[in-house]
Amino acid sequence: MSENACTVTSSAVPLSRSLIWLFAIACGLSVANVYYAQPLLDALARDFSISHAAVGGVITATQIGCALALLFLVPLGDLLERRRLMAIQLLALLIALMVVGLARSAPVLLAGMLAVGMLGTAMTQGLIAYAASAAAPGEQGRVVGAAQGGVFIGLLLARVFSGAVSDLAGWRGVYFSAALLMLLIALPLWRRLPVLLPASHGLGYLPLLASMLTLLREEKVLRVRGTLALLMFAAFNIFWSALVLPLSAPPFSFSHTAIGAFGLVGVVGALAASRAGKWADQGHARRTSAMALLLLVLAWWPLSMMESSLLALVIGIVLLDLGGQALHVTSQSLIFRLRPEAHSRLVGLYMLFYAVGSGLGAISTTLTWAAAGWAGVCLLGAAVSLLALGFWWIIDNTDVPSEPI
Repeated sequence: MSENACTVTSSAVPLSRSLIWLFAIACGLSVANVYYAQPLLDALARDFSISHAAVGGVITATQIGCALALLFLVPLGDLLERRRLMAIQLLALLIALMVVGLARSAPVLLAGMLAVGMLGTAMTQGLIAYAASAAAPGEQGRVVGAAQGGVFIGLLLARVFSGAVSDLAGWRGVYFSAALLMLLIALPLWRRLPVLLPASHGLGYLPLLASMLTLLREEKVLRVRGTLALLMFAAFNIFWSALVLPLSAPPFSFSHTAIGAFGLVGVVGALAASRAGKWADQGHARRTSAMALLLLVLAWWPLSMMESSLLALVIGIVLLDLGGQALHVTSQSLIFRLRPEAHSRLVGLYMLFYAVGSGLGAISTTLTWAAAGWAGVCLLGAAVSLLALGFWWIIDNTDVPSEPI
């Protein structure tokens, strides 16, 4: 065990600014691995002689890996010592990235992508739960907000990094570079992460998984915040899945690089939304949720004017990302207050709602675009966002809880 690591038996140890930054950077690098493939599909189809209709299976394999991680790997953080678990998962992720980079057949590529999706997701969500468990109660929201900000920025920059490296060194260079980045973050993680004792002593793996159903049944905050996550991420994917369609067509005819640059606008919203965790720590979670949901609804007004104003598009993206990420950070802050011994299972369950919402949003977008164009996409996104606001308002005002839900 490194002499620089400290042992923590409770969540009362304040975290240094440098350690919070380490959590954020590691989260960003981990989640980026899941999204590197999206700009590379044309190159993968060409090198592996996969049709353009079938090459989407690469993304499907990655997403299946994400779902498997949330169900079977992320909960391990409540059973095993987290620092060693992170080390094992990081080593396995390194191997998976090398397998993808060295793949010479489609089956090997798909197997590698599935493993990258599993281990990248397990690392990302495991680190968020790790940060929440290591943080003192009064700073939990701030720490989770910083880690989640790292996730969002890593997600946005992954496509830019992937496109730039592939232009210089081919698509294989992307995965070799990703492996190098994870290797570089491995030593700081091993030396700096606090040693947290397992939260669920004496609990076997299968009972641990079964307990997730109990958590879902007993914790209303988890169900409410999970439903909000489902709706919010559906709205997100309605927008981001559709954006390439009008921007790549006349009169814009933007390149994929230019379209991807619009995603960088979201960094502004992500950085601003990271403060939502601090507001939750100060007792303003209910007010923050209301403002975030209102921003999510209002964002669709400038987004609907995209065809006449790119400035309106930029304003809409900032509002959408600010509202969505503020809600996401606030929700995670509330969920991590529930049961300190179940942080990993709680985040795994919460992110399953996210995965379902993302899938529903992506599926509904293409159908709506084909039937009603950009105006229809914006109406759908606004309706889903308004449904989220109405759901939260009804739940919050029906029970009038002493604690925000």
